[in-house]
Amino acid sequence: MKSQLVMEGIDGEGLPADAEQLDAGPSPQEISEDPKLREECGVVAIHHHPEAARQAYLALYALQHRGQESAGIATADGTNLSNIKGMGLVSEIFTEDVLAKLHGNMAIGHTRYSTTGDSALLNAQPIRVDSTKGLIAIAHNGNLVNLGAVRARLERAGAFFQTTSDSEIIVQLIAHSKESTLVDAIADSLRQVDGAFSLVMMTRDRIFAARDPRGFRPLSMGRIENPDGPDTIVFASETCAFDLLRAKYERDVAPGELVMVTSDGVTSRQYSTGIQQASCIFEHVYFARPDSRIYGRWVQESREQMGRQLVRESGVDADLVVPVPDSGVTAAIGYAAESGIPFRFGLIRNHYVGRTFIEPEQRVRDFGVKLKLNPVRNLLEGKRIILIDDSIIRGTTSRKIVRMVRAAGAKEVHLRISCPPTISPCFYGVDTPRKKELIAANSSIEEIRQFIEADSLAYLSLEGLQNACNGGEGNTYCVACYTGSYPTDWVDVDEILPAAAVIR
Repeated sequence: MKSQLVMEGIDGEGLPADAEQLDAGPSPQEISEDPKLREECGVVAIHHHPEAARQAYLALYALQHRGQESAGIATADGTNLSNIKGMGLVSEIFTEDVLAKLHGNMAIGHTRYSTTGDSALLNAQPIRVDSTKGLIAIAHNGNLVNLGAVRARLERAGAFFQTTSDSEIIVQLIAHSKESTLVDAIADSLRQVDGAFSLVMMTRDRIFAARDPRGFRPLSMGRIENPDGPDTIVFASETCAFDLLRAKYERDVAPGELVMVTSDGVTSRQYSTGIQQASCIFEHVYFARPDSRIYGRWVQESREQMGRQLVRESGVDADLVVPVPDSGVTAAIGYAAESGIPFRFGLIRNHYVGRTFIEPEQRVRDFGVKLKLNPVRNLLEGKRIILIDDSIIRGTTSRKIVRMVRAAGAKEVHLRISCPPTISPCFYGVDTPRKKELIAANSSIEEIRQFIEADSLAYLSLEGLQNACNGGEGNTYCVACYTGSYPTDWVDVDEILPAAAVIR
């Protein structure tokens, strides 16, 4: 599969440069019939650093788990604004030669998981738009739920869209705003959209960062201290990116907050207030890296508490606790610590599954799972095993893993899930199957147990999950995927496609 590398403004004239071809191959998502729920993207921003593009590259590298299909970096030097984006992994796109084309002491970056086909490159971010308010680049994590009505209104007003991405709607709203200053126009635009957005924006001389009023998606601010001049200000979807940059975590961008960074420093305004926080709890369950601090809470702590709570709610006598790597590892550590049952890596993940692979001529049963996981037979044989995983979506992958463990000689297989049953799709930036494809929306727990062929099955309760993720922080989470109750106005959920079906 061929993929393009698009360069905009590299020649200094603000025009797309000639596209170069990269061979990305089939994506990892194409390997599995039943992939995990996937976050749509991660965003970063760097202000005042002599190697801003390289800093953005490193930050995106740390956020690669949030999206593996496309990535981009835009830079600005006070006069020009350049943008390079392409399909593939961060390291595949941004070679030394490519990074050398990105000049300036400011940068924003984006890494994305998409479900689109031919138009995926068109919608890769950052999006660079030359508007009536000047040249703007934007990178967005989340999903707008009122994009149809807003887009139609903008088109009637004469807006011309370069992409089918809901992210561009925000830029068009800025361009059509009647506010006289750019910061007022941005605030005005953000008040007109509804849904999930953690975004970073860049002009030729300023960086902006903002979160939606409910704070669906994370966005943190950090600082690299510079004793010889102004500090470097950094924004990222997860704090693990700060560690690679040697930046110090300062705080989260608050829900409904717009932050502006200029040569004069950092200023902030609350463009929206009075809306209850609804941060995505699945960031703690699965999306975020364990070494990140999300919504003021360390992910590692949350996941260990999920495992401990599973023991209290549904403990079972067994010989070994075995995680489904990598998603179940931290919860399994907590489960083993609370239960006193030994923890072992009874399933080994192949971390070197590339973006291309050759299937055997004679199809191997459950090939996709076997390619990624292999059982440690001498650990599992004759043992009663507790498998720990973070979720069951369609159920087909769980069944393959249970069969694999049993085929390796396990006497009993008990599956424990560190979140409640997923019964509803997400409309806020998570790739979720439709409701009719979610096994928990259409089957009882006993029916699911029979389908996956486990000796027992138990999920973490919703109350147990919320307690595990709070840790005294007082966070209010969006749990719509477990309850079907959405924090934004929404109708006819069974008929509306989830966020993944919206071209981004």
